Amino acid sequence: MPTASERARDFVEGERAFRLGELLTESSHPKTRTLSQTIQGDLPAGIRMLQSVDADIPEALDGILAQETFPRLIDAFLEAMHNKQRIFFTGCGATGRLSILLEAAWRKFWRGMASEHPEKAGDFSAMEHRCISVMAGGDFALIKSVEGFEDFPRFGRHQLKGVGVQQDDVVVAITEGGETPFVIGTAWEGLDVGATVFFVYNNPTALLCEHVERSREVIEEPRIGKLDLTTGPMAIAGSTRMQATTVELLVVGAALETAMMRWLDEKGVGHLFETPEHDQCFARLLDELGSSEAIETMARLVQFEEDIYREHGLVTYAADGVLLDVLTDTTERSPTFMVPPFRQDGDTRSPVSWAFVKNPLRPTCDAWREMLQRDPRGLDWGPAVYQQLEAPQAIQNDPPCLDNTRIHRFRIGNESDSSRTDTSSSALVTVALGDEADALHGRAVDAIGRSFRQTALISAGAKLSAAHVDAQFHFPCELPSSPLELWDHLAVKLILNTLSTATMVRLERVIGNAMVWVSPSNKKLIDRGTRLIAEQTGHPYERACEALFEAMEEVTTRVQQGQEPPSPVALAIERLSNTDKDGTA
Repeated sequence: MPTASERARDFVEGERAFRLGELLTESSHPKTRTLSQTIQGDLPAGIRMLQSVDADIPEALDGILAQETFPRLIDAFLEAMHNKQRIFFTGCGATGRLSILLEAAWRKFWRGMASEHPEKAGDFSAMEHRCISVMAGGDFALIKSVEGFEDFPRFGRHQLKGVGVQQDDVVVAITEGGETPFVIGTAWEGLDVGATVFFVYNNPTALLCEHVERSREVIEEPRIGKLDLTTGPMAIAGSTRMQATTVELLVVGAALETAMMRWLDEKGVGHLFETPEHDQCFARLLDELGSSEAIETMARLVQFEEDIYREHGLVTYAADGVLLDVLTDTTERSPTFMVPPFRQDGDTRSPVSWAFVKNPLRPTCDAWREMLQRDPRGLDWGPAVYQQLEAPQAIQNDPPCLDNTRIHRFRIGNESDSSRTDTSSSALVTVALGDEADALHGRAVDAIGRSFRQTALISAGAKLSAAHVDAQFHFPCELPSSPLELWDHLAVKLILNTLSTATMVRLERVIGNAMVWVSPSNKKLIDRGTRLIAEQTGHPYERACEALFEAMEEVTTRVQQGQEPPSPVALAIERLSNTDKDGTA
């Protein structure tokens, strides 16, 4: 077994392709460099500071939508719909969850159209199955990151091949940084089988070509369409679950909706939706969520969650229509801020997750099916597959369990769970939009809420809920109707991203705008953690990397002992700083 020092040396010397400090998405945003200090001293001002980075998106949209690739993407979607081909969205981490969201929204729409228009049900029912998402690690990774999966292009090729990509299909490979090997692998696989391939990313094209060879190879391939969604650095340095994924949802979602409405026009039902000006709708949504009323509501909401966590309490979100959106934000808190991930049913050893999600209307298997609009797609790869893919020996020897049985162990349905309520402070927080809020909250309390110490409701839309709750947080905003319910998804994403980030900043898991409590679960995050340690301590990259691997070793031991672990990045910073003070560096 290699020592921490040996592993660090191997990384420094052998993984230079993952030295990504030059990328814009990894850099510090000048607007938020004092974020942690501001949020601690003046919470509403800190929330405005966070939201100010969302304002970078409208400023960049004119240039993004003017790229010749954007109308080509719409045309490719429409042509696939005409020719009964399939559309594949591929991603990893946040972009994987985005891909799953796009598929679920697509399926839900066509299923609804088939029900509402029986005279055209044949056309609509067939359309439902023509959008497929591919996330690194399969649907299991929707809940919990699969360590190292994103680092291998062969894995991406194999997963896309496994869902049957064919000639003339459309493959949209989405990677915030523009450099994720798994996603790049899906782009090459799509090209090899004769699909129409688009590569979507959030770093400047020239910067990627200069610094990342694997990105340059894709970008310089003339048969692949490139869509550069650069808006600038993230509000939290490197946290691409925020602005990068927001603009991806907006732009790719707008392209897909536009194609869908053109197809509906041809079928004589296009009048059901107004053709939206996506850029104007988004700018209006940001204005509404940035109003004084919304800022005050967000500050109360952050304080509400902070108080629960400071009392070592737990939050359980209840949702139905936006369950996937809530689950996405909640699961992404774990790698971003090193809080305990979701715990499987029957696991009494791992720490209980600070936040969890449940559908109060359905048992777990049905909740999964309703959320995804299909059965989960777990992976059942055995040692032979990993050997064929030339995976690291450790994965070949002990393949991860990623199948549907494991997925269903995450009990997101309405089953009782005493681990969520047997604590000093517990809250059931319903998240709902529009007219759904009152009824859903009432049913959530009846189904699973009686044992919680308090209840709350987060809602958005034009109407204020009349539900009886201990705490109510309503964000007044206009949510136009659209095929993918794009504005519903964007509103929930913006609200929850701000909530979870501001809360974790208040809990001192961010210094300035840097994620010191990050889980280095892949090579990109090891590099990010190493750079952060070096920046905070003044030590060279090589020593910072060694300290990180030493801390990772200790954290692994603590996890095996059932302890809630510290961040290895924060632990390494603390140790190096203390060593320097003692004068023994």
